[in-house]
Amino acid sequence: MLRIHFTAEDFTRVRFAPRPSPVPELHAALMMLGAPHEGLLFGRWRGRLLRALPAAAGPLADLAPGGTAPSFLDVLGETREEGLALIRSTRPESVRSELERVYAGHGTVPGWLRGLHGGGPDAWRVVERAQRAAYETVLAPVWELVQDWHRAEFTRHALTVAEQGLGAALTSLAPGLRLPLRDGVWEWPGAPRDVRLAGRGLVLLPTFHWRGGPLVQDLPERPVVLAYPAGGGLPPAPPAAPGEDPLAGVLGRTRAQLLRALTEPLTTTELARRLGVSAATASAHAQALRAAGLLTTTRTGRSVHHAATPLATLLP
Repeated sequence: MLRIHFTAEDFTRVRFAPRPSPVPELHAALMMLGAPHEGLLFGRWRGRLLRALPAAAGPLADLAPGGTAPSFLDVLGETREEGLALIRSTRPESVRSELERVYAGHGTVPGWLRGLHGGGPDAWRVVERAQRAAYETVLAPVWELVQDWHRAEFTRHALTVAEQGLGAALTSLAPGLRLPLRDGVWEWPGAPRDVRLAGRGLVLLPTFHWRGGPLVQDLPERPVVLAYPAGGGLPPAPPAAPGEDPLAGVLGRTRAQLLRALTEPLTTTELARRLGVSAATASAHAQALRAAGLLTTTRTGRSVHHAATPLATLLP
């Protein structure tokens, strides 16, 4: 359980990030690339980006040998350049201690990272090139969409605060969150951790590439940033080409066609006939979509009917 400790002053310093931040969004996407779960909704997205990532982005994987990145990468910045500048301004002793922490027990350290440990300018240029290469491949094609989704999320919370108060906005961030805080502690489902705001305040940042628990940036003398999963559950995708189904690039052509066919409940046999596949294939695709919450299956006697869920009707 993540436990965030508030002081009275911190309640006056809770704010929602007004714009998306490229560096945290990129790092959330890169973590999602390395996550083996979410195969249905993120599997094709992951495969496409892993094939497209240039070699210049490879050093970013060196920075997180066990899936844990050094904290000096945890910066905001309203532009990519501002975020990179904040990373580059990290104090040398913090860079050294964080690299030692993430590589403890992980064997040989790549040569270029030894240069970063020593503060070498060539090593910092490697980090900047890797960040830029990853951004151009992963985020640049969908950044306008991320901005649109962020504006919608920000507006939703602004209206909730105005109409129902801050407490209602906070509890709407994830299922199972409750207020009032007990003893000034806000609990989130997730890995055990205690974060003390101590008057620094809290910034709430939606991220549209991460489907795990909240990601916390807790750096000295800075507001704590809590990045939480937002959006419709699908990874942002580039605009579809004319005539192309936008869902096909995420779910696959057959599963996208199956969802499109469910304008009314259909049996497995009827789905198979409409898709031009065997009943066993239609059943397997329906089972995968059911596991993702995109359709329901109801048995009446010997008949099985599949229907789209409300979540499926929200998909583009």
